[in-house]
Amino acid sequence: MNTEELLQQTKQGFSQLKLGEEYKEKALINLKRWLIDPQCADYRPQVVHLIEAQHWDYLLDSFYQVMPFGTGGKRGEVGVGPNRINEWNIRASAQGHAQYLLRKYQDKTKTRGVVLTYDVREFLGNKYFDKNIPNPAMNLTCKDLAWAAAEVYAANGIKIYTFDSFRSTPELSFAIRHLNAVAGDMFSASHNPPDHNGMKVFDEFGGQLIPPQDEELVSEVTENVEEIKNIPFTEAQEKGLIEIVGEKVDQAYWRTCKQLSLSANRDLKIVYTPLHGCGSTSVFPVLKKLGFNISMDPKTEYPNGKFENVTFNIPNPEVEQSFDTTLKYAQEVNADLILNSDPDADRIGIMVKHQDNWRFINGQEIAAILTDYAIKKMKPDFKGEGTVIKTQVTTNLLQKICDHYQINLIGDLLVGFKYIGKVMNTLEEEGELDEFIVSCEESHGYLAGSYARDKDAVVGAIWLSELAAKLKTEGKTLLDYLNKVYAQFGYFRNYLTEIRLPGAEGRGKILSILDQLREKPPEKFGNFTVEKMEDWRDRKPFVSQTDIDAKNSLVFYFKPIKDTSTIRVTVRPSGTEPKVKMYFEIGSVPFKLEDIIKVKADIEKILKKLEKDFMKVCYQLIDIDFPDRGFLLFWQLPIQDKLHYFKIEEQIADLKNTKKEKRADALAELLEFLGSDPIDKVDLAFKKKYGQSMRDYLEIK
Repeated sequence: MNTEELLQQTKQGFSQLKLGEEYKEKALINLKRWLIDPQCADYRPQVVHLIEAQHWDYLLDSFYQVMPFGTGGKRGEVGVGPNRINEWNIRASAQGHAQYLLRKYQDKTKTRGVVLTYDVREFLGNKYFDKNIPNPAMNLTCKDLAWAAAEVYAANGIKIYTFDSFRSTPELSFAIRHLNAVAGDMFSASHNPPDHNGMKVFDEFGGQLIPPQDEELVSEVTENVEEIKNIPFTEAQEKGLIEIVGEKVDQAYWRTCKQLSLSANRDLKIVYTPLHGCGSTSVFPVLKKLGFNISMDPKTEYPNGKFENVTFNIPNPEVEQSFDTTLKYAQEVNADLILNSDPDADRIGIMVKHQDNWRFINGQEIAAILTDYAIKKMKPDFKGEGTVIKTQVTTNLLQKICDHYQINLIGDLLVGFKYIGKVMNTLEEEGELDEFIVSCEESHGYLAGSYARDKDAVVGAIWLSELAAKLKTEGKTLLDYLNKVYAQFGYFRNYLTEIRLPGAEGRGKILSILDQLREKPPEKFGNFTVEKMEDWRDRKPFVSQTDIDAKNSLVFYFKPIKDTSTIRVTVRPSGTEPKVKMYFEIGSVPFKLEDIIKVKADIEKILKKLEKDFMKVCYQLIDIDFPDRGFLLFWQLPIQDKLHYFKIEEQIADLKNTKKEKRADALAELLEFLGSDPIDKVDLAFKKKYGQSMRDYLEIK
C-alpha cells in the first residue's frame, strides 16, 4: 500500500476506538509525517507493520502527541512515533535544545558547552513489533541516545562533555556546575519499567527546567525545528567538539560528597545494591572511601537494562520488593543494613535489621530521620535559624520537627525536585545557602550541601549509615530512632497509591478524575468528612501551560477523628507516567513510646478505610466498579490489568481440575499479561477468596 492507502486504513481503524476525534486527527497528522519524512525513513517498515497488524490502540498512543516534558523531563516507552522515546525524538529534542541555548547564551553556549550522562537501559522489544524487519528502536540504549544527541549539539557548534560509561544523575548535576557548562542532559527513565527510557534536561545551575523555561524548550522543539543538524561522533571528537571526561570529574564529585559526613561512626556491616544501575559509580565508592564496611550484592551489582534480578523488574526503592534478591545476600553475610538506589542513583532505599527481622523504611520515614538527625548535628554551628526544604506532599512530620527546633521550613513546593533546586538557587543568591540543612521529597529523594541541584542517593546513604552505626553502639537501630521521633511529634502514616491508566484514552480519564473532583468536590468520602479542599490551581499567576499542568493537584483535608491531628489526601496526575497519584497522610497526636504499637495499629485501620472510600469515589468518576479485593493487587498494575485479573480468576481456580503436570504452563499463559513475577502481583487477592496462595491451591511450585 502507498502512504495514502495506509493513512486511510489507519483512519478506519481509529474510528473503532472510543476516543475524542482530536486525538485521532493529531495522530494521523504525525503518522503522515513519519511515513513521508526522509528523517523518519528507517522507522517506516515498523510503522507499516503496526498498521497492517491493526494495532490501533498502540498506534494511536504512539502518534497522538509529541512526548511532553513532565516533572522529571521527557520519559516514557521506547518505540516508534513522536510519543515514544527513540533516536528521532531525542535528536529533535537536542536540536530544539541547542537552538534554545544558542538564543539564550549566544556564543557562550559553544564555549561553555553541555554535559551528557546516561544510565544502563536497553530496549529489547515488545509484542507489537515485527522482529523480522528493521527496527531502529530495537536494542536502543541510553548511551545510543546520549551519543545521538551529542552529534546534534556538536553539529550546532556546541562543545559536549560526556563520559565513556554510565554515570548517575546527581553526578551530572555536579558536573554541570564543576565544568561551568550552560546545560546538561541525563538519558534515563529513572525507576520506570524496563521498556522505558528518557531525557532529563538540566540548566546551568544543575537543576531541571521549571516553568516557563520547560515550555519554551518544548515550543522550540515542536514549532521551530526545521532541520536536525548532525555530525558523526568521531568527526566531532576530532574537531574538539566532543570531549570524554571521567576520572577527574569522578574524583571531584566523590571528594565533595565525602564532605557531607556528619560523624565518624562506621562500625556496622552494609550491603548495597545499585539494582543493576549507576550507583556503583556513586553510592558505593563514596561509602567505601568514607571507611564503611560495605559490599555489593553479586546478583544485582552489574549493569543490566532488563533489571533481571529485581522483582517485577521494577528497580524502584519505593517498592519494598526491590530488596528481595539482595535480602538473601544480606542474610548470608549477617549485614546490619541494606541500601539500594534506582538506576540513575538519585533515590535511596533502605532496610534495617531490627530485633532479628528486616524492616523496610519508606521515603517519608527516611525524610523524618534525616531531618531530625541533620538538625541536631548542624544547628549548633548556625548563626541563624537554618533551613529545611520539602515538597508539599512530603510528610508534615517535618513541620513538627522544624517547629520544635526553631528551624525555617520551606514546605509548600510543587511536586518535583526541580522546585527544590530553584529555592536553593535563591538561597545561594541571597547568601543563605550555608545554613541550608537538607531537602526532601516523598519519593526517596534527598539533598544536602551546595554541590548539586538534584537529589542524590549518596546523601541519604551517608547519613543513614553513620547514624545506624552510632545507634548500634547503643544497642539500637534506625527503627528505634524513628519511633522516638514519632512519640515526640506524632505518628505520621504516609501512603502512596495510584490509578494507572495507559494510553491516550487513559490520559483523558486521568484528567477527568481531577476535573470532576474540582468541579463538584464531594463533602464526604464514605464516613470521612471533608473540611476543605485546596486547589493548587489557585496559585496564580500561571507562567506557562506547563505551570498550569504542574498545578493540577487537589488536596482534601478531612475532619480529624479521635487521637489524630491531621488527615489529608493529595491527588495529582503523574508528570512522567500515565497515572493518577494519591498521597495519603494521617498524623496522630504525640503519645507515650510504650503505646506505639497500638497507635500504629489504630492509624493503619483508619488508612485502609480511607484508601477504599477515597479511591472508590475516584473509580466511580470513570465508571469503574472496583472490588474490595482489588486493593490487594500489586498497586502499580494498570487498572485494565487489575480488572482483567478478576475476569479470569475463576479460570485460574478451575485449573485445579486439569492434570497437575499441565497446570503451571496453563497458569503462565493466563497470567502472561501481568509481565514478570505475575503470581506475586495478584496472590493476596486470590488468597483472600480461596483461602490459599495460588501455588498451594494449584499444587505447583
